[in-house]
Amino acid sequence: MKYIVALFIIGFSFTAKSQILNAESLRKVTDTSGFSGSASLAFSLKRDVNDYLSFGSNIHIQYKMNKHLVLLKNDIQFQNIEGNKFENSGITHLRYNYRFHPRIAWEIFAQAQYNKVSKIEFRGLMGTGPRFKLTTSEKYKFYFGTHIMYEQEELSDGVTPLQRDFRSSSYLSLSLYPTKTITFVSTTYFQPKLNDFGDYRFTSQSSLVIDLINNLAFSTTYTFSYDETPAIGIPNSQYNFESGFVYSFD
Repeated sequence: MKYIVALFIIGFSFTAKSQILNAESLRKVTDTSGFSGSASLAFSLKRDVNDYLSFGSNIHIQYKMNKHLVLLKNDIQFQNIEGNKFENSGITHLRYNYRFHPRIAWEIFAQAQYNKVSKIEFRGLMGTGPRFKLTTSEKYKFYFGTHIMYEQEELSDGVTPLQRDFRSSSYLSLSLYPTKTITFVSTTYFQPKLNDFGDYRFTSQSSLVIDLINNLAFSTTYTFSYDETPAIGIPNSQYNFESGFVYSFD
């Protein structure tokens, strides 16, 4: 069984772990209809404002029927900042995918998140757009998506006003299956404001997943993200290195 785990963020483009949730992290490759999903526990070493350790858990549920696919992800993370105190972050993502062509699907999604460390009090968004499958091989897969989304963001830096913007959200994703037990996925996102392309977010995330026994797998993920206009006092670039275990079910 091949399972695509969190890459960009994802994510939290993941995600509370980064500023962009990686939608590819939500997809479980399966030929069967009905419900499937996973639950995971992970530990990570991160750097943004400070260096710190974190641990988190997430639940992913997927429903597939013919040309329809529904994805739901809920992710919570606790972060110990330089040994002092714990701060938390979380994200909920809902996505509907309709495949009207063997290599083209239309997506609609909504997301809500918060991140205390990055001073994101609340970020909510809704978007839609096409997703293209660029290859036909089962050993490697390329996907390209381009969406338009509306975003509302409230920061807790005491300076930045409430922001309401339209952004473009494009991604390129690569999935490799060198063996039956190993999966490698890498995804890159680019999200500029439609009225100001100089205000953009960029995230690149790569994950290696190794199947262990039954439905249990080990995953390790590296994420790099860049935000041209973060909250006051937050660095433009952040990274996250995370490892953990994933249990998937059908």
